[in-house]
Amino acid sequence: MIKPLIVAIDGYSSCGKSTIAKALAKHACSTYVDTGAMYRAVALFMTRQNVTQPESIVKELAQVHIDFTRTPDGAQHVTLNGEDVESQIRTLEIGNRASEISQIKEVRAFLVAQQQKMGEQTGVVMDGRDIGTVVFPNADLKLFLTARPEVRAQRRFNELVEKGQQPVYEEVLADVNARDYRDTHRAESPLRQAEDAIVVDNSDMTPDEQLKVVCELYDKKFQEVYDRYHR
Repeated sequence: MIKPLIVAIDGYSSCGKSTIAKALAKHACSTYVDTGAMYRAVALFMTRQNVTQPESIVKELAQVHIDFTRTPDGAQHVTLNGEDVESQIRTLEIGNRASEISQIKEVRAFLVAQQQKMGEQTGVVMDGRDIGTVVFPNADLKLFLTARPEVRAQRRFNELVEKGQQPVYEEVLADVNARDYRDTHRAESPLRQAEDAIVVDNSDMTPDEQLKVVCELYDKKFQEVYDRYHR
């Protein structure tokens, strides 16, 4: 029996990577791993401990234990040292801190090792910035999501409003552009499209249209693997 494929989904912030990855994992009967949430959990821990210097952050990593749990309604939440921190890690502040912390080589190595271990036993759908280039360079299927900055900023703005916050669109757009720059220019594992990744520009797609495209790509790849396995 063929196990679910390893799917690497990379792309810019606020492209809906997590949403599409969750839906694809369900379609593929696979496990979803939100790598961005792992970096956010590290950022939350360091913020709570008031640890800001890179060398101090590295020393504190041994105190960070991240896991994923299922809620009664089937949702996947992130736990930090046994505490459900799903809502705490989704703020703009923690998102910015996670983007900064992710530039530290030792932090990336710490989390990449955990992510690779998660994919050893079974297929996974994993989204982030360097999944197809660093974490799983031999992934069965690599997708690279993108959208125009203005579209992504509006999506992020709407998310924050739904959570009861009062964002300013211009500030959200500036934040999106700043994160894009940091993610693509950092020294450690910068965001870039893997050569064999399939680009999906969802600027003008509805969530359903995007899911249809991605599921079709997965089904096509799975059929190729199946045919190869039974050849």
